[in-house]
Amino acid sequence: MNDAWTALLAGVLAGLGGLGVPALIRRVPEPPPAQAPEESVEEPAKEPYAAIAALPGLGWRSALAALVAGALVGWATGPDWSLLWLVPLVPVGVALSVVDWRTRLLPRLVVLPATALAIVAVVAVGLATGDTSALVRALVAMLVVRSFFWVLWFLHSAGMGFGDVRLAAVVGLVLGWVGWGTVAIGVWVGFMVFALPGVVLALVRRDRALLRKPFPYGPFMLVGDLVGLVWGPALAARLWS
Repeated sequence: MNDAWTALLAGVLAGLGGLGVPALIRRVPEPPPAQAPEESVEEPAKEPYAAIAALPGLGWRSALAALVAGALVGWATGPDWSLLWLVPLVPVGVALSVVDWRTRLLPRLVVLPATALAIVAVVAVGLATGDTSALVRALVAMLVVRSFFWVLWFLHSAGMGFGDVRLAAVVGLVLGWVGWGTVAIGVWVGFMVFALPGVVLALVRRDRALLRKPFPYGPFMLVGDLVGLVWGPALAARLWS
């Protein structure tokens, strides 16, 4: 019963935060021209953040997405201290998904402060509760996952933006608090939900050029993060028991 009430409370709080997604996007400064995706005949100029924030229904759609994600997280974790950073990160993740999907950019002025605040919360909770093992694991996982994505970016920067590398830090942090199995599953699911639809579409249309078409990776990374948090512990227990 406690898990149901926790899911309800986490969902409501995250949903209320989701209502502020348009305001958050509106306040993001436009990137310098050098950071924006290159314009071409096939690819139009970057969509302004103000235009994205003004999209019809963005507020209630973001609130609904945040409510569902927040409720899943609350149901999975129960009344746990980790909700102190997980619930606020849900609407931030929704905002980043919207921006990345429409612009292929993950604004560092959103990602870095969110990561810093999450680190502060994780450290404070870890020290206050004496759960140093989870604290150390979360911090190490943050460095490991970020380094992994940095290597991918370094080897093939055309296929991954550095915003994905920044986002990987907070993904590793929140998954690492739960366990290493959750980290592995969350990162793996992110890759799978990103790659499989494109491969299937290329096979159906018999057009290998679709495999070279750039797609934003941030939303899929965050989906993997959510799946890892909600179902990762149970999957990890089955796979490595």
